[in-house]
Amino acid sequence: MIRVTVDSIRVSLLTQHRVVVLREADSRKYIPIWIGAFEADAIALALQGHEPQRPMTHDLLKTVFGDLGAAISHIIVNDIHDSTFYARIIVEQAGHTLEIDARPSDAIALAVRTEVPIFVEQHVLDQAGVPLDEEENTTADEEPAPAEEPEKETTDEGLNLFRDFINTLDLDEDEGGKDKK
Repeated sequence: MIRVTVDSIRVSLLTQHRVVVLREADSRKYIPIWIGAFEADAIALALQGHEPQRPMTHDLLKTVFGDLGAAISHIIVNDIHDSTFYARIIVEQAGHTLEIDARPSDAIALAVRTEVPIFVEQHVLDQAGVPLDEEENTTADEEPAPAEEPEKETTDEGLNLFRDFINTLDLDEDEGGKDKK
């Protein structure tokens, strides 16, 4: 198992979908996991230390575990199938260890509330982990390695979309909609 931390919650500007980004403890890789908006808000609120006026679902679950004399030990993102992640909440109660199946977003929301470690199985990290950019791995005293300039190729095909749009504009009309003649 590899220990990770919640690096950030990101929002896609195009789709408004949320992603929780887990970072390997030694900062070599991160794992992006698409999650729902409510779960993203629940994780973000807990990370920022905000206490809701009324308990949210994950706060309720934390209270239930405590009232039943159970302690959450840690959570594990333990599998991935067809781009769907799976997690387990590991609970200790009366000398017994329980493993509870959960969505990673719910498990992470619970983990940040209870301040327990988050782990990822090695095969999940191997399959879904993304290496960090070299620039992020440099210290303030180091110069980042020069990036290779991507090939810039302009073709008529790439400009056709813009050309078609411009051709639909009627540039002969003034602001009042009357022809200039």
